[in-house]
Amino acid sequence: MTDATTTPMTGAGTTAATNRHYDLHPDVFALFLDPRLKYSSGRYAPEDTLEAAQTRKLHFVAGQLGLKGGEKLLDVGCGWGSLALFMAKEYGCQVVGISPAGRQRAYVEEHAARWGVDITLRDGLFERTDFGSERFDALTMLGSIVHMPDLTAVYAKARTLLRPGGTVYVSETCFRNTAAYRRFQESDGASFVRNDIFGFGDMRPLSQLVAAAEDAGLSVIGVTDLTDDYRRTIEHWLENVRRNADRIDAVQPGGTSARLARYLQVANAGWGYTTKHYALVARRTR
Repeated sequence: MTDATTTPMTGAGTTAATNRHYDLHPDVFALFLDPRLKYSSGRYAPEDTLEAAQTRKLHFVAGQLGLKGGEKLLDVGCGWGSLALFMAKEYGCQVVGISPAGRQRAYVEEHAARWGVDITLRDGLFERTDFGSERFDALTMLGSIVHMPDLTAVYAKARTLLRPGGTVYVSETCFRNTAAYRRFQESDGASFVRNDIFGFGDMRPLSQLVAAAEDAGLSVIGVTDLTDDYRRTIEHWLENVRRNADRIDAVQPGGTSARLARYLQVANAGWGYTTKHYALVARRTR
């Protein structure tokens, strides 16, 4: 999260700083995430466990994209590969994942080889990667567009990479309106997340995500409010961090569990008040 006057980091600086959090050892994430290491909101039925909610969410994403099987999919900011591996295994998709985080790419490559699924990994930032003539039926950005300073340019690139009729799915945490966006940019919580967790992250209101998609020539076809789902997801993560604090700090010494707990508490404090979480789906219709 950064204010409008802050100059975002570029190049290697962005990559290194963004990786500050995502390049923690995978064993840390395994101690508070679900078994797939899915690091984004679940989709809950009333009695769902964290694992069940994350599986439900992946099927939800597939449904939002209209996947039937065999599509070519680009997963931007592929994390620990939960979506990439799931769509390749369960839907037979040809998946390309891109991430600047070396540990994450190595983890996904290892599991793709073990499972015998069709996944190609790219190293780098989406905005700076040349995909040549490669085109996709679907493109996903789960919690990654927050790290991209130029929304319209990102959506314009997504549109270029999509085949006609192709669909982009974005899920992101947003300030609930423009007034909250302006008011909370330099709060203690926002500064902590920006400086101690992420290298660059600009959490915008939904209106900016919609406007940027439309300005890039995409047609917005759906918006789903996932705020309560993400609140429950983070509650599960926080329970796991507290239960496994000693084990987390043994894997990654230096107060890692305390920083994670504070980050999750800050994230959950504003749901429905200052922040919301949405899934936005847009299509290349022309």
